[in-house]
Amino acid sequence: MTDIHSHLIYGIDDGSRDINESIELLKKMKDIGFDNVIITPHYIENSDYSSNNEAKLERLEEIKKELFKNKIDINIHLGNEIFINENIVNHIKSNEIYPLNNSKYLLIEFPFHNQILNLEDMLYEIKYNGYIPIIAHPERYDAFKDDYSIVEKLREEGILFQANYSSIIGHYGKHAKKLLKRMLKDGYIDYLGTDLHRVGKTTVIDNFKKIEKKIRKITGKEYYKKIMNNCDDLVK
Repeated sequence: MTDIHSHLIYGIDDGSRDINESIELLKKMKDIGFDNVIITPHYIENSDYSSNNEAKLERLEEIKKELFKNKIDINIHLGNEIFINENIVNHIKSNEIYPLNNSKYLLIEFPFHNQILNLEDMLYEIKYNGYIPIIAHPERYDAFKDDYSIVEKLREEGILFQANYSSIIGHYGKHAKKLLKRMLKDGYIDYLGTDLHRVGKTTVIDNFKKIEKKIRKITGKEYYKKIMNNCDDLVK
């Protein structure tokens, strides 16, 4: 299995606080069946969460060495969870932002409580430059909960969606759970991710079998397999 959304590069954002925490969480992920993890630190323009690729890749290599030393057989790759902004393509070109495993796919985060001005223009700019937006945890956005037609319109425009596993058990509230169920029934979810951050916040790991069972009940075997394959394709 491949996870495409996590925050396990230590000291970069609100994820792992040190390398030991990164290793502990990656070991737990290996224990529940993940072979590949794309680590996606936040990139929020003009904030503390704006480390460049050099810093991220340096720490990724440190974690790889520690995994090898501890004989934890899991592959880690770099990406970013990018807060939507008008300069995304420029930030990629200037080596600030990293696509998912250096692919054409970008994991994009929206504001949780506000609608976005010029959203269509920003997404068009991303696609025009050859990148494919994947919207992170759409089930958590108030705008989508309040107006499902926004989801449908984005889908029509070829936008992809990554849901958080633990939304299905109500970890982010009943409204997020309800919206995720609807999007799964409509076939709109393309990827699933753990959005794992820290020790002590491991709901997704602690309940993974239960989560899988609930999602499979909605998707059926073939659709669930398709989602898993989509995730795996990002590390091939």
